Amino acid sequence: MKTFLIVASLLCLVYWLTALTNNKTHKFKLPTSSALLIFPLILIGILSFLTIIPAQNCGVVITPSGVKQESYSTGWHLILPIYTVKLMDKTAQVYTCANRTTVSRDDPSYAAYKVAATQSGTIWAPTIDGIKMGFDISASWAIDPQYAWWIYDNVSEQDGGGAGRFFWLEENVIKPKLKSALALTVSKFNPIEVYSNRRQDIQDEVYEKMKTDINSYHLILNQIDIREVYYNDEYENAINAKKLEEQKVLTLIEITKQKKEQEIQAEIDKNIAIKIAEGEARALQIKGQSVVNNPKIVELEWITKWDGHLPTYMLGSGQGVMLNLGK
Repeated sequence: MKTFLIVASLLCLVYWLTALTNNKTHKFKLPTSSALLIFPLILIGILSFLTIIPAQNCGVVITPSGVKQESYSTGWHLILPIYTVKLMDKTAQVYTCANRTTVSRDDPSYAAYKVAATQSGTIWAPTIDGIKMGFDISASWAIDPQYAWWIYDNVSEQDGGGAGRFFWLEENVIKPKLKSALALTVSKFNPIEVYSNRRQDIQDEVYEKMKTDINSYHLILNQIDIREVYYNDEYENAINAKKLEEQKVLTLIEITKQKKEQEIQAEIDKNIAIKIAEGEARALQIKGQSVVNNPKIVELEWITKWDGHLPTYMLGSGQGVMLNLGK
């Protein structure tokens, strides 16, 4: 936009200079040509100082003596035309370490290069008992707009053209600081804690430590996200084998528990039977003792149970004589 306005003003200036030079040959006169000449000159002067910093960027000014120690925010600024303005992206960048197929850096595609540069493989870190565990983890970061000039002046852009500084920061600051913070934090926990109930604690501690570590590069850490946690193959196999053994033990414990309950129930049933038998024996003993002490009780019981008929008997052995005393 600035370039277009300057070019338009220059064309206007050339036109009026030509008109003034050939004023005698024109059929019309330019009585106000001097005033009209001043206007494009003023416009060119103003536009030459005007610089627009677009949204999502901040500006760094390069002077003949070096990088100016000041950053320019989004908007319009008056800057000497002999100075050069470089734009720096101030939006959030996301660096991810994940289990993936690496994109070759030899790929000429800028998009492929950017993916390769902003994503690395799973980070492996040892737990408190020396078991290594893998982490898919992402770090969201951005440059501090106030110190964009420092980053431009002190960080290389050898790779990736204009975005090379960001790739350098990710490979040489974000990635190593992330690995270091993760390793130091994970070393305080055991594998079960890392895999399950302490993941949020680990994430928060990595964030706090890394935020401090990258501050010296004038970078802002927005967020840390642990996306996935892995055991290594050997440890995972050992865990699965242990779980199978634990399941067998639990099964045996359950069987033993059932048998124990059956034994307890059998003991209860036995005690009940003994109590019943003891009660019956005691009742017989009391009844027998009563008969001994009172013989008439037998006669009384016989009379109580008699149905009013005399019993029928068969006398002799094979004589066929029947007596029915009841009739």
